[in-house]
Amino acid sequence: MPYRTRAGLRRAASWVGGIVGHVSSVLSDALESATGSRGTLVPPKRLQFVGQGDFEQIGADFLRYFVELGDLKQEDSVLDVGCGVGRMAAPLTDFLSPRGSYDGFDIVPAGIRWCSKHIGRKYRNFRFQLADVHNQFYHPEGRCRASEYRFPYDDEAFDFVFAASIFTHMLPEDMGNYLSEIARVLRKGRRCLITYFLLNQQSRRLLDDGASTLEFGHGGDGYRTADETMPECLVAYDEASIRDACERRGLSIVDPIHYGSWCGRESSLSFQDIVIASKG
Repeated sequence: MPYRTRAGLRRAASWVGGIVGHVSSVLSDALESATGSRGTLVPPKRLQFVGQGDFEQIGADFLRYFVELGDLKQEDSVLDVGCGVGRMAAPLTDFLSPRGSYDGFDIVPAGIRWCSKHIGRKYRNFRFQLADVHNQFYHPEGRCRASEYRFPYDDEAFDFVFAASIFTHMLPEDMGNYLSEIARVLRKGRRCLITYFLLNQQSRRLLDDGASTLEFGHGGDGYRTADETMPECLVAYDEASIRDACERRGLSIVDPIHYGSWCGRESSLSFQDIVIASKG
């Protein structure tokens, strides 16, 4: 059966894995603290809720994507939608000039506290703020619906906007509003970078063949989710629906889309699919 999921087993495995991971993170943090081996802009592993992989290497990789694909300049004003614990902000501290600026917001209070203390205090052109937005997976106590949230910035305030691994955790109504807000705050002629899990002929075939560790067994028109009881855990979108959503908001996708390895592709730029769009 295509896109099948074993939600109960996945949740149980995630619970056990979470305990093991937490213990491992605490021990690793203690070792790094004792040896002084952790970089000053790298948070303790127990706070790294933004996914697996090498924290510094992923940040460095995305900085390269920002420059080579997003046309990011050193003096640009940058918005990080869902800044987490500063994985993308950290390498930007060495790239942006004093004339450039960075703003980031996130819905996880611990991430904003860490970034404000360890990055914002040292780099005055870097600003972080909390968005009290509800997300069943990351911030269930949030008071504002993502579908109604207005980014706290003026129209056309930024030269470059990015959202890495954000729309992979948002349902259509919420994602659509965030995409509209990205278009609103982005200056004309400039670019945004957004990552997705995109469903197209190739990725569906690989999913059907069992090439991916991910399964998307639920959903509706234009999207699929991995877990019916907690759909925001992982969300994939039909590529055609994303192209249409961008077009309706005045964002033109810059082809080619840089497809990721998440579905089992042997050759890819990153794990998730990277979409570059320009505001007309």
